[in-house]
Amino acid sequence: MRGVPDPKIRLFDLGNSSGDFPAQIDLIAEEEAQIRSEALEAARILVNRYLTQTIGRAKYHMRIRVYPHHVLRENKMMAVAGADRLQDGMRKAFGKPIATAARVRSGQVLISVRANEEDLEIIKEALRRANHKFSPPCRIVVR
Repeated sequence: MRGVPDPKIRLFDLGNSSGDFPAQIDLIAEEEAQIRSEALEAARILVNRYLTQTIGRAKYHMRIRVYPHHVLRENKMMAVAGADRLQDGMRKAFGKPIATAARVRSGQVLISVRANEEDLEIIKEALRRANHKFSPPCRIVVR
C-alpha cells in the first residue's frame, strides 16, 4: 500500500523454535490500547538480549503475539504567521501516515516465552522489564 509506513518490528519468533519446553510464560494486557510498532520492537530486543545473556539462545522460544496493522495518521498544522491562508484546517483532514500500531484488547497475550521450569524466574524478570515499554498495564501468567 502506497504511503503506509513499514512496521518497525521484523522478527516475531526468536530463540529455539524446535525445542520441547514444558512451561510457558505470557505477558497479558489488562486494558485496551494501541501499542506502536516501535514499542513492540523495543520490548522484543530487551527480552531477547536479556534471555540470551542469562540462559542462552537454545533454552527458550519467544513469540510476539500481536502485529501492528493499524495505520496512525497525523494532520500536520502550521503554526506561523499567515498560516490560515495556507491550510484548510479540519476540511479534508485525512492526514498522512506516520506509524503503525497494534490494537490490543483486554486479556490479549502480547509476548509468549516457552522455557524449562528452572528458568522461570529469569523469564519473569525479562517480561517485567518488557512491561515498562508498553502503555497498558500488563500481568505475567505462568502456564
